[in-house]
Amino acid sequence: MRQLAAVTNTSDHSDVCCTPLFTNRFDQQAAEEVAAVLKVLADPVRLRLVSIIGGAADGEACACDLPALVDRSQPTVSHHLSQLVKAGILIREQRGKWAWFTVDNTRLTAVCRAINATGC
Repeated sequence: MRQLAAVTNTSDHSDVCCTPLFTNRFDQQAAEEVAAVLKVLADPVRLRLVSIIGGAADGEACACDLPALVDRSQPTVSHHLSQLVKAGILIREQRGKWAWFTVDNTRLTAVCRAINATGC
């Protein structure tokens, strides 16, 4: 995902009665990019995977441990992990037989800032 340069900050609220919830406006491309990431995250299993991996003591998790932690089959977890990697939310590193995953905090922060620059 690009840095969402086409997101316009509209922080001057002098002409409104109250401060708007959102301080940014999206162009079409930025809206599509952020929506794609949010769509991938809009699944409870995927959110759990991201929270497990991001909350791991060393910031990474082996694919071999994840099915038991989310009570899903290995093929199901693999599918979810693939979607998270494709969206740029997770980074995958192959180590021998196993894949290890870390959260791309830069990506998640960029999405958070795109939605509301003052909230991140």
